[in-house]
Amino acid sequence: MTSPQLPPNAYTDAPQQHPNLILGSLQLLFWLFFRPSAWRNHLKRIDPALDSDSSLIILLRQGRWRNLALWRLLIQGFFILPILANLLLGLVLWALGEPIANIAFRVAFGVAFGVAFGVTRGVAFGVAFGVAFGVAVGVAVGVAVGVAVGVGVTINSWRPILSFPFLIIWNYLLYRLDKGRNGRSSCLLRFNSAFWDEWQHLHLPGLDKHLLFIIENNPVEGKAALEYLSTSSQRWAAQAAQIELDARSLQGCTHVEAIRKAHRSLVTGELESEVSHLLQIFSRISEDVDAALNQASTYNQRLLLRDVADKLNLHLENFYRRSDKYTARFYPIIKSWREIVTNYVDELAKITELRQEIDSPYITGNPIALEQEIFTGRDDIGLRIEQLLRDRRRPPLLLYGQRRMGKTSLLNNIGKLLPNNIIPMFVDLQGAPSSASDHAGFLYNLAREMQKSAKKQGLTLPSLAREVLKSDPFTYFDEWLDKVEQALEQNTALLALDEFEVLDNAIAKGRFDEQDVLGMLRHLIQHRPRFKVLLAGSHTIEEYQRWASYLINVQVVHISYLKEAEARQLIERPVKDFTLRYEPNAVERVLQLTRCHPFLVQLLCAEIIVLKNEQDPSMRRFATLADVEAAIPEALQSGGFFFADIQNNQVDATGQAILRFIAAQGEGAIVSRQTLLQQFPDADITFTLLLQRELIEEVDDGYGFQVELIRCWFV
Repeated sequence: MTSPQLPPNAYTDAPQQHPNLILGSLQLLFWLFFRPSAWRNHLKRIDPALDSDSSLIILLRQGRWRNLALWRLLIQGFFILPILANLLLGLVLWALGEPIANIAFRVAFGVAFGVAFGVTRGVAFGVAFGVAFGVAVGVAVGVAVGVAVGVGVTINSWRPILSFPFLIIWNYLLYRLDKGRNGRSSCLLRFNSAFWDEWQHLHLPGLDKHLLFIIENNPVEGKAALEYLSTSSQRWAAQAAQIELDARSLQGCTHVEAIRKAHRSLVTGELESEVSHLLQIFSRISEDVDAALNQASTYNQRLLLRDVADKLNLHLENFYRRSDKYTARFYPIIKSWREIVTNYVDELAKITELRQEIDSPYITGNPIALEQEIFTGRDDIGLRIEQLLRDRRRPPLLLYGQRRMGKTSLLNNIGKLLPNNIIPMFVDLQGAPSSASDHAGFLYNLAREMQKSAKKQGLTLPSLAREVLKSDPFTYFDEWLDKVEQALEQNTALLALDEFEVLDNAIAKGRFDEQDVLGMLRHLIQHRPRFKVLLAGSHTIEEYQRWASYLINVQVVHISYLKEAEARQLIERPVKDFTLRYEPNAVERVLQLTRCHPFLVQLLCAEIIVLKNEQDPSMRRFATLADVEAAIPEALQSGGFFFADIQNNQVDATGQAILRFIAAQGEGAIVSRQTLLQQFPDADITFTLLLQRELIEEVDDGYGFQVELIRCWFV
C-alpha cells in the first residue's frame, strides 16, 4: 500500500492508469516504450492470465469478454491510439499541402490497417506495431512499412544512447530545482529518467548525489526511491548512496555505546565485494565491543576492549597501505573508533582507581576464551594430551569431566599447552553443527567452525561453499579435507569436538544418519594421520554404545579439580595487578568450601569482590574470613543454575534424597553405608552414579560430600 506521504504512482513498478480515456491511452504507449514493467503489471491487474504475448481475440473467445478493463484496453490500444497517431499524421500532411480527400483516404486506411493488425497479434506487439503500421500505411505502402518495422524492432537499442545527453541535462535541472526547494515534499526526483526509462542502462551521472540529498531532507521519499533503484538498471546509484549512508552512520558513532549498536544496522552481503569486506570489519568490531560491554566486571570489559583496540590498530595499518576510494573514505572512521575505544579503556581504569574498586576478572557465565588472562593451570592435562597425540596408533581422545569443571575453557586455551605444530580446531557441537537439518548443513557448519578456530591460531583454511555439499555432502567434505591437509603443511590438526552428547541426541532423533556421521569420523581417525580427534563431554563413551563401536581404543583424559597451588593462584593472583589481598585463613576457607573446583572458586571469589566493593574504601581491598562466610549465601544464589543442574539433571529422585540426607548431617559429615541402606534400600546403583558424578566420595565404610558448597545447596 502506498504511503500517504508519497506522491501517487511514484517509485513503483505498478502505477495506476490515468482515468481519462485519451490520456490513459497515451500513458499505455509510454509504458510500452519506456516502462515495460509498468506495462506488464497493468496487464496483470486487468487479468492474471494476460501478458504481452496474449492475443485479445483469443482471450475474448475464452469467455473473458465480461471483463470491462479488458474492453478498455482493447479500445485504447487498438482504436484510440491508431486514430490519434493517424490524425496527427493527417495534420502533418495537410500542413504540407496534401489534398483533403487524399488525407481522409490515407488516414482511414491507416486506422483500419492498424486496428486489424493490432487485434490479431499479441497485446504488446499489436499496440506498438499496430500504431506504427497504421501510420506507415497511411503515408505510403512499401518503403515506409519497412522503415516502421525497423524502427519498432530496434528503437530500444539506439534510443537510450541518442537520448543520453538530453537526459543528463534534464536530470541535472531536476537536482538543482530540488536543491533550491530544500527537498520539500513532493520531490522532483521521481521525474528523474531513472524512474521512467527502464531501457537506459548507462550510468546516469549525479543520480547518487540527488538520491542522498532527498534521503537527508525527505527520508520517507528517499527510502522509497532507494528501494526502487536497488532492483533497477541504476542499482549502482542505490549502492553508492547506501555505502555513503553507512559511512555517515559509522562516522556518527562518537562513543562506545553507539559503536556497540552499529552492527545491527549494517547490511554487508548485498554490496560489491570490496565495500562489503570493509563493512564486515566494522560489523565485527561493533560485535566485539558489544560483547566486551556485556561483561559483568569492569576488568573483563577493559581486557576485551584492549583486544578490540589492538584489532583496530592492525586494521588502521592495513587501511593506510591501500589507496582505493572506499578505503580512503573509511580510514578516518576507523581511526576515530580506535581513539574512542582507547579513551574509554583509560576512563574505566581511572574511575576504578578513583573509587578504589576491585576489578573482578572472574568468569562464571561462559567458558574462558583464548584472549582472557585468567586461565590457570592444567599443565598436567596438556602434557597428557600431548603424549597421546604423539602415539603412533592415533587413538581418539575423550576429555571427560563433570559439568563446569573447565572442559570448554581448556579446549579454548589448549593451544597454550601444546607445541606450536599442533593446530587446535575447536568445534562446539552444541551450536550450529548439531542444529543443522541435514548432512550438508552439519558438514558446512563443522567446516566453518574449523576455519574460525584455525584462524585464531594464525592458519587460514580453504573455504567450503554450502551449495557444493548439497548433492554429495560427504564426498565433497572429504575433498575439502584434502585441501586442509595441504594448508596444514607440516603441522597437525587437533579436531576438538565439544559436547559430543548433543550430536548423539541428534542422531538418536533421526536427523543425522549414524553410519554416515560416525563412519566419517572413524575414517578421518584411521586414514588421515595429519588429523587427531578429541571429544569432550560429561559422559563416558560407554554410556553411548554407538560411539564405542566407531571409536575403538579411545583414550580417556579425566579433567577434575584444580591442584591446590593452581587454585591458590586463581584466588590470590588470578591476573596481573590484582588489587585484592586475602588473609591466610580466608584463602584456606575458600579452598575448603570449593575443593579447588574451578567454577566454584571463581563463583565464590566473584561474590567476595562484589561484597568488598560495597564496603568502605578503607577496608575494601583486604578480604577476611568473615567476608568469605558472608559471600556463601550470595554464591549459592548467583550460581543457582549450576546447583539446580546437579539436582534436576544429574541425579534421580533417590539420588536427591540421599544427597539431602547426607547434607543434613552437617559440614564434613560421613554417613555410614549401613545407615544409608537402612534409609534407602536397593540404592547400590544410585551410590555408583553419585560417585561417578563426583558428588560424593567413599570414606572408610561411609559416604560424604566431595564439595562443601554443593552440600550447602542441598541443605
